[in-house]
Amino acid sequence: MNEQEFAELAAGHALNALSPDDTRAFETARRQHPEWEHHVTADADTAAMLADSVSDVAPPPALRAALLAQIAEGPSAAAGSADDAAAAPALRADRRTAPAAEPATPRRWGARAWFALAASIAILVGVGWGAVFVSEQLNTPASVVALDQIESAPDAQSQTVTLDDGGEVTAHWSESVGKAVLVSDGLPTIADDQSYELWFVRDGAAISAGTFTADDGAATALLDGAMEAGDVIAVTVEQAGGSPTGQPTSDPIVAIATA
Repeated sequence: MNEQEFAELAAGHALNALSPDDTRAFETARRQHPEWEHHVTADADTAAMLADSVSDVAPPPALRAALLAQIAEGPSAAAGSADDAAAAPALRADRRTAPAAEPATPRRWGARAWFALAASIAILVGVGWGAVFVSEQLNTPASVVALDQIESAPDAQSQTVTLDDGGEVTAHWSESVGKAVLVSDGLPTIADDQSYELWFVRDGAAISAGTFTADDGAATALLDGAMEAGDVIAVTVEQAGGSPTGQPTSDPIVAIATA
């Protein structure tokens, strides 16, 4: 990761809006490059300024509806809303001309896009309606959002197993959603230099689905990657950050069949 990529992630971090993968990448780079910490400080100050920049007034219904639509479309649309509503003059002052067409490959949001989105959201907070909405949208973990999607799906399924020491782990999945979430209570304690690692076991092969931590044995973890029918969802204990080989190095402490 280069410094520009770190700066973009720092902006998302200041707004509590990073995905689990980006959060892990950000924290790793932060430990490796303490000289980049000024980006984190500057973006945290900017986020605080946005939160305090507007006063309470009655919310125009049309503005509420328009901003919800723009925020749902992503950072480019949100940036336009912020300009139209005059919520971020500093951002607007040096806006660059947009390209004629979007690039074909996905790319991470830039710092300006993050804060343009935040400026749009600040309007909602300031007009007295959006505080709960913003908190839910920016602070709800991806695992909880995915769990809600799964439970709302018509083909939602779950399976619970009991651990040897009495703890319980439940896998929730939906083939139509293509996601799986593991909800645990009572996972065994592991060392500080270890991580729990998730796996899809498919056709006899283990496919890493990310790592997670637990708070007193409790966790809600979204498996990275698309689930397929018949996968076994497993958890192993690996070194911090995950297995260095890309394959399990210990016997699973959890194995839940989805077929």
